[in-house]
Amino acid sequence: MSTPTDGPAPDGNPAKALREEDAFDTAAVERWLGRGPITEVRQFRGGASNLTYLLGMAEGPDLILRRPPVGRKAKGAHDMGREHRIQAALAPVFPYIAPQVGHCDDESVIGSEFYVMERLEGTILRQDFPEQLRPVAPETADALCRRALDVLVDLHSVDVDAVPELAALSRGEGYVARQVSGWTRRLADARTEETGDWSDVTGWLDAHQPPDAGRVLIHNDYRFDNLVLGPDLEVAGVLDWELATVGCPMMDLSCTSAYWVQADDDELFQLFRRQPTTTPGMWTREELARRYCERTGRTLSARDWTFYEVFGLFRLAVIAQQIWYRYATGQTTNESYAVLGQVVPYLEARCRRLVGEADSGAGSDSGAGA
Repeated sequence: MSTPTDGPAPDGNPAKALREEDAFDTAAVERWLGRGPITEVRQFRGGASNLTYLLGMAEGPDLILRRPPVGRKAKGAHDMGREHRIQAALAPVFPYIAPQVGHCDDESVIGSEFYVMERLEGTILRQDFPEQLRPVAPETADALCRRALDVLVDLHSVDVDAVPELAALSRGEGYVARQVSGWTRRLADARTEETGDWSDVTGWLDAHQPPDAGRVLIHNDYRFDNLVLGPDLEVAGVLDWELATVGCPMMDLSCTSAYWVQADDDELFQLFRRQPTTTPGMWTREELARRYCERTGRTLSARDWTFYEVFGLFRLAVIAQQIWYRYATGQTTNESYAVLGQVVPYLEARCRRLVGEADSGAGSDSGAGA
């Protein structure tokens, strides 16, 4: 195998040399695959949950390997077999899935389970559009938002009952309630000395949760840096199915909105931006919610949209806290996680502001309603 290089992948995405703590036995994976020599291994740095690697192959298409992080993990999280099975079951009815190679549940191979899929060629947007795509016309940005929304609507239109492996993900009614209680519990399990008192926010979420708005397959992490785009910025694939399940479609939109930083957001929120949603022509969170409702025939009150916005930010804060917990307790040395200790209290304040505006009758900062 050649020495890992540090630099962009062929599509301009940041696949870099492996971090020492995230390295694995390449020869063991090569034997398991049985597809010929692995010529190069690089690591994608965009995610903060599961670890993702590019495997350059001497023969055939390059591959992607996904495995859990090191250190303590939340119960039920980082289930590589589940993520692989969802994609394999979804592929025949949703044409945005990377071809699956296989899942290895034998942890003796590299020290953890993992799965492998073929690499989808294309562009993945990060904080800003890559230089070769700039300048981006407002109408291009608008069309990209529309295409991304169309794919989300297509996903929510999948007949889960027609695919037994997907139907088995459903736990019935009460998805919203389970999410509120579940993420509240995860926060308690990942507390550190500096964790604030979230009881007013979690109490408000518990008291104001709307009923489930349907029962569909949801991605639960749908954003631009989980989309592979083709040469005309059409959506060619959807990645990172770790959190996918059957549940309420509006909760999927809630999670998307938490990452959707818009041009008029405050300076601190701008620092968290992971996708180019401040580009002229990009939709606001209000437009995203309104156009989703127009496409699906759903209705959404401003009060309910505030719930979805607050929940999305709360869930994002808990995810950040779980990663910060691993960093603060020395389970990972990845310095990019150090900033998360500041992210969590900011998101706490943002949730509290939205709750306060709702209780005072000012409404949410998006003003969404359909």
